[in-house]
Order: sequence, then C-alpha cells, then structure tokens
Amino acid sequence: MNVLFVCSRNRLRSPTAESVFRDWPGITVASAGLKPDAEEVVGPEDLEWADLVLVMEKRHRGELTRRFMPSLRDTRIAVLGIPDDYDYMDPELIGILQRTVPPYLPARRSDRRRIQPVA
Repeated sequence: MNVLFVCSRNRLRSPTAESVFRDWPGITVASAGLKPDAEEVVGPEDLEWADLVLVMEKRHRGELTRRFMPSLRDTRIAVLGIPDDYDYMDPELIGILQRTVPPYLPARRSDRRRIQPVA
C-alpha cells in the first residue's frame, strides 16, 4: 500500500508523519505539500501513485479534490484533523499521529488479535 501524507508546505506535519511511519510493514510512504513553495509540491503523479492520501486538515482534502479530481478516481482520502500548530518531529505531533494514522493502515503482526478456537 502506498500512503501519501499531505499538508500545506511539506515542512512540519507531513514530513513528520512520513518519518514516523517509514518502517510500518506493508506500506511505502511519501509526503508532499499543496502550496507552491512546499518542499515537495504534490502533483498528479503523486496522487496516482498513492492508494491512500492522509491530509492534515479538511481544507487540504477540498483543495486536492478541486485541483486533482481526475487523478483521485480510485484513491481514498482521509482527514486526520491535525492543525498547523507543531514543529517537525514535535513529540506531541508524533503522539497524535501514532493515535490517528494506524486505523487507516494494515495491522502490524503484533497488533493483530489471535482468534481463539471455540471448544
């Protein structure tokens, strides 16, 4: 699964998310921003690559759909609801990401519950 994290300028939130989930099994991650001065500006090829796009704010989803609708046909977009209040790798931001992102990702082996046989 290819996961793209998107924020405004790809300097704080989305690169932090990319770093935090880089080693999550079963996914490949990338990050990009919507503003022209973003470190990595999101483009149609990024959205076509992604199976899942996780945006930080509701307005990011709106801008993506407005600008890139043809590239988003089969792509799931979810809003994490994380405001632009954090620095890169801020421990509070990392904690929020660790709580909000995993429900969208494939479960890690250690996270899967074992089904007990019924006697």
